[in-house]
Amino acid sequence: MHFSLVDRITSLHKGESISAVKNLSLAEEYLADHFPGFPVMPGVLMVEALVQSGAWLIRYTEDFKHSTILLKQARAVRFNSFVTPGRTLVVNVKVHKWTDDDIVFKGSGTVEGSSAVSAKLTLERFNLADRNAELAKSDQSRIEHMRKLFGQVWSPDKDGNKETE
Repeated sequence: MHFSLVDRITSLHKGESISAVKNLSLAEEYLADHFPGFPVMPGVLMVEALVQSGAWLIRYTEDFKHSTILLKQARAVRFNSFVTPGRTLVVNVKVHKWTDDDIVFKGSGTVEGSSAVSAKLTLERFNLADRNAELAKSDQSRIEHMRKLFGQVWSPDKDGNKETE
């Protein structure tokens, strides 16, 4: 993950659902080009916020077992409104189906209660060493990095965040 589209996790239900927020600031670099004179969060980044939220849920549920979580499929993607600087995208992602290979989520993003994006997403997870044994150290490094980032976006004791198992 080169940049985070999850500023804070507000609710986390192990193996079931996650809620998070992305506060859009005019300082986001991509807004200079998307679009000049009318800055809005690109639709692909709204979907990425859903993906990253689902990935945090997987990591938390499986105790950071996998180093890599990727979007495998996005279906029924709908963009309903813009996310503009100064607004907050509220993301809700729920597990639809969890198998050994993939996890299917239904995700939505709202701004001030109005739908901005929705999608059905399939994520896959694995360790790089499963495909190349020489990458085991890279797996461990990536997992440690994600654990640190998780501590920055999730703290169940602060801000009224909720956690359930």
